[in-house]
Amino acid sequence: MTDTINTLSRRAFSGSVIALGALAASRAAAAPIVTAESPMGPFFPTGYAGEDDFDLTLLNGRSVRAMGDVIEVSGRVLDRLGNPVRGAKIELWQANANGRYAHSNDTSAGALDPNFQGVARLVTGASGEWRIRTIRPNLYGRRTRHIHFDVTGRAHRLMSQMYFPEDAAKNASDGLYKMLGERAETSLARLETPDTYRWDIVLMDAG
Repeated sequence: MTDTINTLSRRAFSGSVIALGALAASRAAAAPIVTAESPMGPFFPTGYAGEDDFDLTLLNGRSVRAMGDVIEVSGRVLDRLGNPVRGAKIELWQANANGRYAHSNDTSAGALDPNFQGVARLVTGASGEWRIRTIRPNLYGRRTRHIHFDVTGRAHRLMSQMYFPEDAAKNASDGLYKMLGERAETSLARLETPDTYRWDIVLMDAG
């Protein structure tokens, strides 16, 4: 009788270990990959004192939108376990439809657009969500199209660049994109409609 009980106990214990192992594996598989770090890049808007809300295409008091194709980009900021990060701070900046940054050190040939905001500062909501309305940036020099992001969570600050999936060939030849290696996909937005994109940002934060 004792041997039977011991055998049943061992089987129950083994079953528990297998179940826990499967649960851990499923959680690991579900955990998102931390977004790849990228250099800050040029023309960070230090000292910028202009408008910086979520809509980069239309300035207060003006009726004319920025030049270029208007797009929307949305997503969430998550920790490395997949939990939303509420109150994360996002600062982003980009070139305009002519491939020009509104920065005194950008001497490229593209014209400035007086109706383009160029910078946004956001704080994520309860589910980690964020959203911007902007224009599809043009190519800057030899770079592929991209938007710069500076994201601060509870304990982790991430510098990253978001890339556009329709520019696959140009992305593949871009030096900074290639440096990301296998993790380049974490910096690639998902095209949902011709003018809307989705990009979740995953930080090293946990808990």
